[in-house]
Amino acid sequence: MQTPILKGPTVRRRDFLRLGALGVSVASTYPAFVGKTAAATGEANPLDDRVLVVLQLSGGNDGLSTVVPYSDPAYGRAREINRLREESVLNIDERVGLHPNLAELKEIYDEGRMAIVQGTSYPNPTRSHFESMDIWHAADRIGARRGSGWLGRAIDSTCGNRMNPLLSVCLGSEVPLALEGERSKPLTFQRPGSYQWRGSRQQRDAFLRLNSPSPESKTSGSIRQIDFLRQVAADANASSQDIRKATQGYRPVAPYPMGNRSRGNRLGAELRLVAAMIAARLPTRVFYVSLGGFDTHANQRGRHDNLMTILSKGLAAFLEDLKAQSLLDRVVVLAFSEFGRRVKENASRGTDHGVAGPMLLFGGGVRGGLHGAHPSLTDLVNGDLAMTSDFRQVYATVLDDWLGISSGEVLGKDWGWLPLFQTERLRAF
Repeated sequence: MQTPILKGPTVRRRDFLRLGALGVSVASTYPAFVGKTAAATGEANPLDDRVLVVLQLSGGNDGLSTVVPYSDPAYGRAREINRLREESVLNIDERVGLHPNLAELKEIYDEGRMAIVQGTSYPNPTRSHFESMDIWHAADRIGARRGSGWLGRAIDSTCGNRMNPLLSVCLGSEVPLALEGERSKPLTFQRPGSYQWRGSRQQRDAFLRLNSPSPESKTSGSIRQIDFLRQVAADANASSQDIRKATQGYRPVAPYPMGNRSRGNRLGAELRLVAAMIAARLPTRVFYVSLGGFDTHANQRGRHDNLMTILSKGLAAFLEDLKAQSLLDRVVVLAFSEFGRRVKENASRGTDHGVAGPMLLFGGGVRGGLHGAHPSLTDLVNGDLAMTSDFRQVYATVLDDWLGISSGEVLGKDWGWLPLFQTERLRAF
């Protein structure tokens, strides 16, 4: 069980230990006095029905082998082993195309449900995986020192004290900084079965009786520290039941890449769980999943080819599943990586850490196509692609135009706007 960080008056140890019986991360159950969002209570806010799914491509995805500048002579000069031949590339236009293993995503692109934002990064970039990922998560150059992530702050800014442990869900073993708010904390688990009561039925019943809010807190409207902890425990139990109810027995319409527990099948399995929770109309606004393996310093070609297959088949199944259930218009998928790779391949048949790369968005409400300029392959900065779009422009647009949350409040300033969605702008910032 992870050690929680709770702000406020000191809590007696024997009171706090009563929370431990659930056997889950307290970080996932910390918020929750009311346990209802506007969507759950029926308040009129159609934006509460919208969902963002963030897909983190960990390790530094090679953007030049994802969105391929096949017609640029500089591309062929820089790469020999890892060059994708023009005849194999899935052409988008006369300049760029998609990796040949992204055939399913190319169909989605052709349907107008995939947007590619080219050349995304941030000024004065670092090539450290950890530092750069923290910057992307915090949406701030100071990274983890910010103490919160862009999505955690987004939930903080809209929900006040109406926190619900289901507002943000991460499928994984670690809590991503992106979902950490000052008040809101994500629910994090690897499998729904692991997020549940682990004691006997008699122990569970005693636990629930012991951790029910006190009568005086219900009548006075005041919330004592012990009542806060009791509510955390009660919400943890309730949310675990909601998750298991949503995912048990789910029958997807589209087949997902499943089977053994390989990296690719994990992505398919996680996206299948996300689809189940969306279909169950849980109040979750943000889901977070990840796909690793993109740190391709050596023998990149085969590894990256396989990762593109995993990405394409997993995402395509997820989107088709949602579409068949008339849910796709509620959902946007945002895929990113902490940095791209160098233009020139190295002596180990791979590529080293670089800077700019593409961000990908998918969904029924997405304005498909290419956005922003592809970076020049000859006008480089220390051998790297120069960014053409700040990633926080994408974040700002997602916040303002998809989630209906003030990007200025969350990101600290106006980062501009990109035409990434089909609907009229939700806010005039």
